[in-house]
Amino acid sequence: MNVLYEENGAFKVGTVLTEHEASLQVETPHGKRSKVKAANVLLRFEGGGLQDLLERAEADAAAIDIDFLWECCGEREFGFLDLAREYYGREPSPLEAATILVKLHSAPIYFHRKGKGRYRAAPAETLKAALAGLERKRQQALLIEQWSAALQRFELPDALRPYVRELLYKPDRNRIETKAFEQACAATGLSPAKLMQACGALPSSHDYHFERFVWEHFPRGLDFPPVEVPEPPADLPVADVQAFSLDDVTTTEIDDALSLVTLPDGRKRVGIHIAAPGLGFGPGSPVDAIARERLSTAYLPGRKLTMLPPQVVERYTLVEGGPRPALSLYVDVDPHTFAILGTETRIEQVPIAVNLRLHEVDRLNEHFLAGEVDDSVPFAAELYWLYRFAQVLEAMRGKSETVDRLDYNFYVENDRVRIEARRRGAPLDKLVSESMILTNRLWGKLLDDHDAAAIYRAQGDGKVRMTTIASPHEGLGVTHYAWSSSPLRRYVDLINQWQLLAVVRGTTPPFTRRSEELIAALRDFELTYAAYDSFQRHMEQYWCLRWLLQEEVKVARAEVLRENLVRFADVPLYTRVPSLPELPPGTAVMLEIEDVDLIDMQVRCLYKKPLQDQAEDQQTPAA
Repeated sequence: MNVLYEENGAFKVGTVLTEHEASLQVETPHGKRSKVKAANVLLRFEGGGLQDLLERAEADAAAIDIDFLWECCGEREFGFLDLAREYYGREPSPLEAATILVKLHSAPIYFHRKGKGRYRAAPAETLKAALAGLERKRQQALLIEQWSAALQRFELPDALRPYVRELLYKPDRNRIETKAFEQACAATGLSPAKLMQACGALPSSHDYHFERFVWEHFPRGLDFPPVEVPEPPADLPVADVQAFSLDDVTTTEIDDALSLVTLPDGRKRVGIHIAAPGLGFGPGSPVDAIARERLSTAYLPGRKLTMLPPQVVERYTLVEGGPRPALSLYVDVDPHTFAILGTETRIEQVPIAVNLRLHEVDRLNEHFLAGEVDDSVPFAAELYWLYRFAQVLEAMRGKSETVDRLDYNFYVENDRVRIEARRRGAPLDKLVSESMILTNRLWGKLLDDHDAAAIYRAQGDGKVRMTTIASPHEGLGVTHYAWSSSPLRRYVDLINQWQLLAVVRGTTPPFTRRSEELIAALRDFELTYAAYDSFQRHMEQYWCLRWLLQEEVKVARAEVLRENLVRFADVPLYTRVPSLPELPPGTAVMLEIEDVDLIDMQVRCLYKKPLQDQAEDQQTPAA
């Protein structure tokens, strides 16, 4: 006795060795013995031919017209043997019965399984819809193959052109365009960006990186919605000072300015004047909605994406030529000891006499270090006094002067980059930074003293965090530090300004410490600010690579940091050099530039030799 049975979703045949009420012991044509449940037996038959019975059944089943078989079934549930009898018009042979069973089992769209060996024909409408779906999938599979083949020839199909950015930045793997593209990437061994570049769909490496950032962080695009420019109060008093700002040439959001006057009793009054957009609009306003969404200005070499619409920035930036709305911190200082004698915060208009640009007054750094004043520069005497005051402020914080590190400024014009190093801690930088630290410290304490909610930047155990709890910033050596000096560029500063304005006016601040809006803004700002900062560093690395190509650098000086990690001497570029031998950190080396990849953001270098001394270092060309 032979049986045809089902096991783990597959049909098998075997010879019965022993049989019990609920199970059988069978031997397959290959000699394997198995225990089979009686309920899984679909057909019992005599005779031989087990070796290839199922193979012949599958071959015969392929010749059966599935549509005709479906029409033979009617609407009732049936067993495969019943259908075999009707189809062949007689009692079927074991092969014929197996053939019908295999055909039914292989066509689940036509025949719905209802049990062991039992089926029901699919309703006509259901079958029609299923067949249409199959045809659609077949057509899609053809398109995927056609598009993939074109991509592998480095031709971009027209159907994929509208999806270039989506395929690069956020592919939807349910779309056939994505399936074709990823299939082509796998076949060519190229990354998505490299494949698009090979197809001519990525003309600009810069735009590839920039548009990824825009896609992720500005899903509605970079344009601002229409908005009316809010005006500050018309009755603001005008300060009796002549203020000046000190910024990079590219700065348009001038948040801060300084002034210095001598009082009748000989004391010096330092004015730190902060732009006050918070006087024009408040939380919940249309302009606030824009600022709340962007949270910060995003910077990258040659471009910036401002937090506020340009017309709002223009109205509140501390541009020279007249009085501008400001929140001013006045600090009275002993002219001899530089001790702080008193402070006052005012809401006012501040006359801005001049916007000094660092590249125009940079020579003052050397003069100040030598104890000299260059009278040819406007407000040079005031700047020198403020520098001396800044030195005292820094010492009061317990921080020593740091001038051994370099900061780099990137200037991009006509697709060419200029990278300028600027030594950190230069007098002009110091007087501005210490003024801002003083402002953020004193205003943070003012908010805390008045029990007004604020967002503080704190540091403890080496970790910097944003918090609504007034906490020390150990890195700066201050008890309070509330970002308040850049309200045109950072949403946290704008929030703190609204709180400060309420404290100065004696009104209720718009936010409480437990305000959900405040907590949400803090959390969102941290994430966004970190993402913007990461992108800025990413694009600075990009322009360092562009600089290598632009200047046709073939060999470059670098310094070993650790293991095979080096830092280039002329630009702030870091890379790993696999061929670098084991050298102590600080060793100067010469590298050969083998390849620069602007898509994958890599530079491949070959170690040439160590630079034995400073003289050799200076004589080694950068290109």
